[in-house]
Amino acid sequence: MIAEEFDSRTIANMEVALERACKMLSIGAEQHANRRYLASRIIECAQRGDITLRSLTEAGCLAASELRARKPNFAKS
Repeated sequence: MIAEEFDSRTIANMEVALERACKMLSIGAEQHANRRYLASRIIECAQRGDITLRSLTEAGCLAASELRARKPNFAKS
């Protein structure tokens, strides 16, 4: 469980990073599967010990870029 693995500050940073990454996708692209993918990449970053908001946000944004590259209709207009 995430709450058992990370402290409250890290969890808060992860939530902010997820919201920022989701904003990179077009409206309607925030489907559960996409959010789950972004979240998993942010969690992986945190598990490596990179728990700053900047690092977590970068991981989320990179994942969003990967999604957009796979599905060009996700590009935000």
